[in-house]
Order: sequence, then structure tokens, then C-alpha cells
Amino acid sequence: MEILRNIIESSLESALSDIGVQGDFWKKALGPSREKDQGDLSLPCFPFAKQLGKNPADIAAELASALSDDFEVAATGGYLNFSAKSDWLVANVLTSTKMPGSKEVLIEHTSANPNGPFHVGRARNAILGDTLVRLNRLYGNNVKAEYYVDDMGKQVGVMAWSLANLSSEDVDRILEGNDGINPRWKGKTDHETVRWYQAAQLLRADGNDEIETEIGKLVHASEHGDDSVLSQFEQAYKPVLDGMLETLSRLGIKFDTFTKESKFVVDGSVSALMERLEKLDIHGTADNGAHFLDLGQRGLKGKTEFYYRRGDGSSLYATRDIAYHMWKWQQCDELINVLGEDHKLQAKQVGMTLQELGEKVPEVMFYAFIKLPEGKMSTRRGNVVFMDDLLEEAKAQAASVVKELRGELDSELIETISEAVGVSAVRFNITKVSPDKGFTFRWEEALSFEGESAPFIMYSHTRACSIAKRVGRDAVMESRGEIPPAMHELLRVMACHLDKLGHSVRENKPHIFAFHMLELATAYNSFYRDCHVIVDGVVNEFNFAVSEKTREMLRNGMIGLGIIPLESM
Repeated sequence: MEILRNIIESSLESALSDIGVQGDFWKKALGPSREKDQGDLSLPCFPFAKQLGKNPADIAAELASALSDDFEVAATGGYLNFSAKSDWLVANVLTSTKMPGSKEVLIEHTSANPNGPFHVGRARNAILGDTLVRLNRLYGNNVKAEYYVDDMGKQVGVMAWSLANLSSEDVDRILEGNDGINPRWKGKTDHETVRWYQAAQLLRADGNDEIETEIGKLVHASEHGDDSVLSQFEQAYKPVLDGMLETLSRLGIKFDTFTKESKFVVDGSVSALMERLEKLDIHGTADNGAHFLDLGQRGLKGKTEFYYRRGDGSSLYATRDIAYHMWKWQQCDELINVLGEDHKLQAKQVGMTLQELGEKVPEVMFYAFIKLPEGKMSTRRGNVVFMDDLLEEAKAQAASVVKELRGELDSELIETISEAVGVSAVRFNITKVSPDKGFTFRWEEALSFEGESAPFIMYSHTRACSIAKRVGRDAVMESRGEIPPAMHELLRVMACHLDKLGHSVRENKPHIFAFHMLELATAYNSFYRDCHVIVDGVVNEFNFAVSEKTREMLRNGMIGLGIIPLESM
């Protein structure tokens, strides 16, 4: 609770000085209390004992007797525990707060190879990335969401070759025995086109050297900026990308800009970059003519040789990635990449090379992978849960719950509610897990509408909306009424709203804000139970003002997490 911390620090500074404590080292020790019943913030007094030659418990008691302000303070076992007073919380929580963000931020996320439909594993990048975009915007930053299109790599080459050389009959024959396309997705371009990619992968697995040579020539030409091949590649991947974006749009995920990897080859950026890299004192040349940087001289452990140019003069993906980063830094003050944990080494190499060139290094949010109970998902092997199927299952599950609870609703409204609840539940199921933690995907958990779930937050919001509709006007702040425990607890949680948002934004950890929203919804439900807004037809203006402020926080926070803020469920 930073707004309380500022007041406490000012009072403590004077009190500590009076008893002989020198310096401000104690500020780092002042932090959130471990348990709610201890207070809002706590300060251990043990570090003062040696300097003052006193028992920590006696120091805490002496300080507690000297402190008084908009907070309560208690000395317990060598700790000072601080709690905000209810009146102070009301004065600080119910006033409008200007969001502090002001940066130009570019967040590159998703950037999945356009070779097939989104599966749940891929979607973690998109959902986490989009949530970072949303939370930064909620915080006040001006954000650009960027998709980096891999339009010249091996996987696009495989797709282009297969579309040019295999008929639909060929694909059906090669994939005979495999599950066919789900009739539900007949005509959806990503589901249709992935079959060509899968067929080509099976042919490659058989060790057909001729096919491998042809694909290699296409990729080689693309890496040299061959316009005709790049055009062929675009015609191959564009239908898949369009289908992927359709799925992402259903999840509420959109992009501001799309940048092709080939841009930096065609415009000469990569050639200019390779000339600069060759002049660095850590540059080296391999026996086959390939060029590299010896990053071991700069402290990199393990694989220290960072290859950026092949013997034939063509660039590697990482080289183009460096040119791309240099371009991105021209667009923003802060740059964030969302990458799978398998990209850690390359991200380190790219970052060190950027530093060697005198460029800034981006922040990276790495995420661990989602697995199926039987192992890792793979588009190539076909053992995936497609996002389209998951969203349909989520919608159907939500519809059955809505029909059971609200059977009187017409089918169109049930459809709207079910879609919103299903999409929100899927997003939140992924967002609430810390990015660095992998987890096993299970249908029953992803589609759960109980406990720590999006529907729980959504229902709390609809309760606040219901009250607002019944009152039918804006809140009018009058004299403060009684502040019972449930209201005090709600005000405490609301007072931490900006802290949790800022923490999530600064550290790129959306799950922190996700759990705060669960806490806010829980606190509001207790308030709703104990602090009635309308009693015998009369509006309690103070309670209504608190309810409306919470409704605003819930709505904005839900949008920040990609949860759809319905007004009724």
C-alpha cells in the first residue's frame, strides 16, 4: 500500500532520528505484513538493536508510543505493525486516481510461425503478451502491440513447397489414417492449410533428399531477398496467418502493427549490420567461411560462438532479429519481448550483441510451456489441443451452466453470455499462472467456472452493475456512514489496486494483478452481503459510492486481463 507507505516513512524518519537511528537503510525493510490480521505494513526492529544497544521489542514499543497519524501502530515481538484507519482509506480510495504511466512501449508477442492453427501451447504467448499490452495501457502507457511475421524461414519454405507440389488428393493419401479436419472448421484457412504442412513433414521424415534440396533452395533464395520467392512464401502463409488472427480475435487479441522478417533483408539493414559486426574485435571466421562473434570474451558461458552469417554470405534468423531490434528501438522508450523459455540462449546472444553495438537491450518475459498429460504439444506430430476447439468446448460448458441457472433467458442472450464466459475463463486459466511456471493442460481445469476463475470475477461485477441499475443514477458522496469490517477490508484491497497493477507492469507478471482481481471480487462479495446499498427502497449513499468505485475498478481491471465485463449473467 504505497499511499500509506509514504505517510509512514515520513513519520518514522523523525521518530527513528529522535531515538538515535542513523541512515535510511530501514526503508527497504518496511513492507507488506505477512498476515492480514497483523496490519497493512510491517517494520522489523531487529536491525536497530546493535546500533542502539536495546532489545528489538523495547525499540518497537518506544517507536509505537511516539507515532500517530492516519494509521494505527502496534508493537509485537520486535515488529512495528501499521494499519490504515478506515476514514483515511475512504478519503484516499474514493477519489479519482490519475494513472502514472507515460512511456511509449512496444510489446512484441505471439509471432508464431504461420504453419497451422493455434494450439493451447502457442496461445500462452499470445494471451500473456496481450495481457501485458492491456495492463500497460491501463497503467497509462502508450502501447504498440507488434507481430513479427516469420515470412522466410524453413517452416514457411516447407509450406510453400507443399502447396506448390502436392494436390489435395496427394495430401489425403499421405495423411490417410490420421484424423481428418474437424467438420466444424471446414473452410477455416489455417485448419485447411495445415494439412499440406503435415503431409510435407511426413515426406521429409522419410528422408527424401530431393524434397529437402528443393525446400533448401527456396529458403536460401528467401534469405537473399528474392522477390518472387518471398511472394510465393506470402501466398503460402497468408491464409494460415489470417486463420490464426481470426482465432486470436475471438480471444480479444489484436495487433497494431505487423512487421515481416524479410523487410530487413530487402531494405539493406541486414547487410549493413553484418558489415558492422565484421568490424568488432570479437569477430571471427570459421573454416567454412561462416562469420561469428566470440561472446565468450564478453562472459557468455556454454555456446559462446554466435554465428550471424553463413559461408555463402546469407544471414541467419538471429542476425535479422538484431536488425529488427535496432528498428524497434526507434519506435519506443521501452521494448518488451514475450518468448518461450527455449529462446533464452538466443535472447542472451542477441542482447549481448546489441550491447556490443552500443544499442539498448530489451526486456524479455520468458514463459514455460504448457504440456498435455501425455507430453509436450507439437503441431508437427499432431498431438495438440487446438484453441478453436477449446473455445468451443468452453462456450458449450458455459452455456450448460447458464441454462441451468438462468433458464428463463432467451437463446440469443445465452449465446452472448456463454461466449463471453468461455473466452474469459480460458484466458484467465492461463494468465493466473506465473509465466515462469509450466503446467499441464487439463480440460476440467481450463473450463472450471468455480473458485479462482474468471466467472467468479465476472459475477461480482454483475452484482455491482445490478445495484447501479436499480439506483439508476450516479453516486452522490454524502457524509460517511458506519464502516463495518467487510467495508474496511474492501477499502484495504482497493487501496492496493494501483500497487498491484504497477507491480505487474514493472515486472511483466500479469498473474500478480490476476490474483489481486480475485481478492477484489472476494472482498466485494463480502461487502455486498454485509453492507446493503438499498434498504426498504432507500439508498445508502455512502455504501452506493463504495459500490460504484468498486464496479469501476472491477470493470477496468477485467478489461486489463482480457475478461469480458458483462453487466448481467
